[in-house]
Amino acid sequence: MGFERYLASVLIVIMLSFITSSQGYKFYVGGRDGWVVSPSENYNHWAERNRFQVNDTLFFKYKKGSDSVLLVTREDYFSCNTKNPIQSLTEGDSLFTFDRSGPFFFITGNADNCKKGQKLIVVVMAVRHKPQQQPPSPSPSSAVTTAPVSPPTLPVPETNPPVESPKSSEAPSDAVEPAPPEHRSGSFKLVCSTWLVLGFGIWVSMALGLENVVCFWANLTIIVTPLGELTLIREGAVPSQVDN
Repeated sequence: MGFERYLASVLIVIMLSFITSSQGYKFYVGGRDGWVVSPSENYNHWAERNRFQVNDTLFFKYKKGSDSVLLVTREDYFSCNTKNPIQSLTEGDSLFTFDRSGPFFFITGNADNCKKGQKLIVVVMAVRHKPQQQPPSPSPSSAVTTAPVSPPTLPVPETNPPVESPKSSEAPSDAVEPAPPEHRSGSFKLVCSTWLVLGFGIWVSMALGLENVVCFWANLTIIVTPLGELTLIREGAVPSQVDN
């Protein structure tokens, strides 16, 4: 029983708030003073203290036939032009309902009183629409994603890099050939060698006091005596004595 009462009270509050929001709020312009020339609070200061929304209503209190309320443009508001009103309220206690957001400009029908400050600017707030609720995103557990299966990779045969055969070094065509060795005559060598042997044999025989020194050179047999006598014998020839 208690829960039913609580639920009923909640529903009543919701309905009242809905009705209030749809019908708007009623504002009394000028408070107790009403729509007059010299209010206790400036009309624009009063409007700045309040928040106006679409469907709200302004209540203008004045004497019928002695005053009026004109809805004008911005230019006519600042110039207090009363000849081209958008809307005129002349019934005494007048009501005006805001049907859109934005600024509204009101002046009195008396141009002199308008210049003295009997005018009002009201700015109506824009309508705020509730953002649409997006459906909740599926949880990670409910959405099962399968990863794509990659095909098996085949082993790649190893390839040895080709071995470059060594390039045969080609001798340049303009290479200089070595000069052939000089061939000295065999007789010159024989003469020089013979005299060296003879000189050496004589020196040895004189130094050692030997009777004879026998040397062999090529096909010659050389005999040197201590007195310096030289004998040359060829193979198959009769010995001959050479005086030094």
